[in-house]
Amino acid sequence: MTRARRPPAKREHSAAPAPAETSAAASEHEPPRRSTLLADLAMMLGAFIVATVVAELAGAPNLGTSLSFGQIAFALAALYVLVRR
Repeated sequence: MTRARRPPAKREHSAAPAPAETSAAASEHEPPRRSTLLADLAMMLGAFIVATVVAELAGAPNLGTSLSFGQIAFALAALYVLVRR
């Protein structure tokens, strides 16, 4: 047995949304600024470089091991950037 569908209820739309709704909707769909993206990228690359250099100076057996620590630091920095947003 199938039921007959009712047409969707019509909503009344006002000409202008309330100011609180406008700012919330605009900030929700606004793309991140270019300077913010560049700062996030710089932080992630900086974490990679710093961790690689620290591991090398701490006596890592070879460059591959140092780069592995850099990769771990990059992943943690990327996770921080994603969670912060």
